[in-house]
Amino acid sequence: MPQFTYSARAAGGSAPVNGTLEAPTRRDAVRQLVARGLQPTLVSEAGAAPVHKARRGSAANLTYSRQQRLPFLEALAELAEGGLSAGEAVRMLAARLQEPKLRGLCAELWTRLGEGFTLSRAMAGRPEVFDAQTINLISASEATGNLHEVLQRLIQHFHEQRELRRQLVAALIYPIFICVLAFVVMLIFLFILLPRLQNLLTSLGGKLPLATRLMVDASHFALRVGPFLLVALVVGGVALWRWRQKPAGKRAIDALLLRVPVARDIVLRTAILNFTHTLAVLLENGVTTSDALRLTERAVDNDVVRASLRECTDRVLEGSPLSVSLARTGFFPPLLTDRLSVGEQTGHLAPGLRAIARNYQAELSRRLQALTKVISGIVLGTAFGFVAFLAYAIVSAMMQVSASFRL
Repeated sequence: MPQFTYSARAAGGSAPVNGTLEAPTRRDAVRQLVARGLQPTLVSEAGAAPVHKARRGSAANLTYSRQQRLPFLEALAELAEGGLSAGEAVRMLAARLQEPKLRGLCAELWTRLGEGFTLSRAMAGRPEVFDAQTINLISASEATGNLHEVLQRLIQHFHEQRELRRQLVAALIYPIFICVLAFVVMLIFLFILLPRLQNLLTSLGGKLPLATRLMVDASHFALRVGPFLLVALVVGGVALWRWRQKPAGKRAIDALLLRVPVARDIVLRTAILNFTHTLAVLLENGVTTSDALRLTERAVDNDVVRASLRECTDRVLEGSPLSVSLARTGFFPPLLTDRLSVGEQTGHLAPGLRAIARNYQAELSRRLQALTKVISGIVLGTAFGFVAFLAYAIVSAMMQVSASFRL
């Protein structure tokens, strides 16, 4: 019968337990350890080829980012669903994954697991990939033994966040495309068609129609002022972007967004959605209320709203109900805080938060779709009016040329 070497932790123990055992399969070996009250961190068949040192060495030279987080969690969840321990699942991923960065990340995590670290502590060594929220949830799953359930909830949470970002980007892509197209048409007319028409009419001694003269004057103005205006826009845009990277600049812009009616609605609904959904995920997976609130603050991008939530968390830690503390921020509508109050009184706060998040997700999607239609209609109307004016200027000029020929 095959022999397996293992590294595990006893319930409540800190020092790793190492040893060997016999079992028909690796899964059976994991089950034996669990039956003994041990939490396996590494189980490997004696004589099995380990992850190559060259791979681990090359992993140190790889750069990682948040892009590896979701694929790693999805791959880990697939193996954890089959009953593998976290350590064994990471070992298999390090040996079998083909994508270089994911394989290198898994090899690095497996090395740390072999040194006695838990999965959450190993993941904490890569903060550029795993945020504090993910690490704390994995740590909670290690204490409760429900790794697969936590992974599924995390994966669902990240997919919903990705979908929200996709909707926000989609709401802007089409209007931007129409604006760029209209701008290109304007440039073609001003700098290619219009000069030729002007030269033709001038050579024939004709007089330009009013609409064409307006376009000629606009063309001359654009040629004289356009380059300076373009440079000023680029410099101003870069300066604004760099200023927004600073805490004071980001806070000022975030405060400005909350004063613009349409932007305020989208920003607040997005913040409430992220807050309620993230807090629900954390509370459902055993994270304490204080830690959950601190972690949830980081899920809100707007600095002004985040500062209000930080004050809200302080009041909750002082003994104030969450619903009352949120109501005092001025950003959460009364109906929402009333629903949270019912959840607090009945002991079903996490399900209530998740229900609120679902409602806000659907409402935000509807509002984004409506906003997209309004913006698209305005942009299309403006572009159509501009193109119609260009067409009228061209036709007027052509009619003037025809009249000159008849004379």
